[in-house]
Amino acid sequence: MTTEQISLFVLFAAILAIMLWGKFRHDLVAAAGLFLAVLIGVVPEADAFSGFAHPAVVVVALVLIASRALENSGALALIAENLIKSGRPLWAHITITGGVAAALSAVINNVAALAMLMPLDIQAARKAGRSPGLTLMPLAFAAVLGGLITLIGTPPNIVASAIRQAQLGEPYRMFDFAPVGVTIAGAGLIFIALVGWRLIPRARTPSPLFVKQDEFVADLAVPKESDLIGEFVSDLEEDAEDADVVIIGIIRDGKRLPRQGRYLQIHAGDRLTVEGSRDSIATFIKASSLQETSEEDQLVDADGKRISAPELPLTMADVIVRSDSPLAERSAQSMRLRSRYGVTLLGIARAGRFFREEVRARQIEAGDLLLIAGTKDAIENSVRWLNLMPIGQVSVAAPKFWRVALAVGLFVGAIAAATTGALSFTTAIAIAILGYGASGLVPAREFYTTIDWPVVVMLACFLPLGAAFDQVGGTALIADGLLIMTAGGSPVVALTLLMAVVMLLSGVLNNVATIVVTGPVAIVMAQHLGVNPDTFLMGATIAASCSFLTPIGHQNNTLVMGPGGYAFGDYWRVGLPLEIIVLMVGVPMLLFVWPL
Repeated sequence: MTTEQISLFVLFAAILAIMLWGKFRHDLVAAAGLFLAVLIGVVPEADAFSGFAHPAVVVVALVLIASRALENSGALALIAENLIKSGRPLWAHITITGGVAAALSAVINNVAALAMLMPLDIQAARKAGRSPGLTLMPLAFAAVLGGLITLIGTPPNIVASAIRQAQLGEPYRMFDFAPVGVTIAGAGLIFIALVGWRLIPRARTPSPLFVKQDEFVADLAVPKESDLIGEFVSDLEEDAEDADVVIIGIIRDGKRLPRQGRYLQIHAGDRLTVEGSRDSIATFIKASSLQETSEEDQLVDADGKRISAPELPLTMADVIVRSDSPLAERSAQSMRLRSRYGVTLLGIARAGRFFREEVRARQIEAGDLLLIAGTKDAIENSVRWLNLMPIGQVSVAAPKFWRVALAVGLFVGAIAAATTGALSFTTAIAIAILGYGASGLVPAREFYTTIDWPVVVMLACFLPLGAAFDQVGGTALIADGLLIMTAGGSPVVALTLLMAVVMLLSGVLNNVATIVVTGPVAIVMAQHLGVNPDTFLMGATIAASCSFLTPIGHQNNTLVMGPGGYAFGDYWRVGLPLEIIVLMVGVPMLLFVWPL
């Protein structure tokens, strides 16, 4: 091995190890690896930022915006709401929701498809009186399988197309993935609906979605002769912290005062709204000499009209922490969640456990389901600024015809132009997005917030690293090593081994990073065997997307972990047989559609 090969192997091993460690964001790790490669001379300085201009990176970003336009039109959500009902048998419910998820994932980002369907699935579970954990994992897996069907279904397909263009001269077309992808998705969906959901443990802790508000929030009255009269609300915060409760508002004359009301003096008859567990609230009541109001006790507004507590502007919401959220790996205290964003963290659901005590000091992780309280505007702003996924009641109004027609028309037009060769896909989808912006289907502010920047940055950093690895002969060494492992077996054995290795790697590493490294290896393996490189490249691409063994293998897996109450080990119970089915169905289909 040459010095450059050794340097890049060590660098990639370090990148993989740090990503497995999970303490740093993948995009930051990729960027650090790229800059280190430039410093040691294995990546030319002139090529360091070439990835940001790469067509694959541009297409990944543009497809996310197009997905948002289709969502904003309202058509997809309306279709999903009309199809997903609670009264069906569980296997039928999973078949329909999984089929809808797979179909949506073929044309929009699969994370967006999951985000659209998850609230509907949870509502159906609530109405049917069953745990959402029985259906959320099948839904997430179905959305992943749907991404196999088209070029834009998932980022690894786009990257594989770019690899094919660079090494074989032509990119993949929009529906080149469909014959194999549809077959695998269909077989996987049948397994999930009939067998897979039965492998999910049923005994799971209820998520915050099923916890009543009065278990967390209480209105405490200030007695007429209380020693607290004349003091400031902030003077009570030490007692509140000792009891592990938070004072989240003050009500006076039937009106909730703004956040700065904590600096006002306490009057007789005021009510302090506090949150915490029942035991914590009881401890605070003893320490502060406040009085808990009864359920029947009502408030009076300035005009003397009686109003009940649920009509007050304070509300609660369940949100999921995305992997790229600023909250990930931070605590509510360190983020100053209440003072900055006006919301209070009430509980955390993670891996089948629900934390209520000292939650503001607890580190939040990607995939956690959070119960937060605040005004409606504060919650909506927090969801947007902190990149959270809201889970709650969904009511879809009938979309306007012109919005649906424009969104679908521009998208279909872009696909048609790219499929017929009239325009490149990048140009066609960019023109469609200009139309979305001009019409207001995607507001200007959403153009940047819609793009999954960590994925874009990671891909842009990995592409120069992958190119350098290929140029110094690293891909050839790995390909030779895999061929040696087949012990002179047939190309079919080599293809199966390649897909199995890529699946395992994708289970612990981001699927985009996986295909950047293994895509060129697949082509070299095929060339050394003297067979069709498309068979092997397609196999590696499919395998990179089929990551079902762990909650960290795909963002969809992570997002359902909190609401479903899943433990880390629950995924392989369904994921392992599903990946075996992918191999059993995928290899013969690859040999049929892309013969050796």
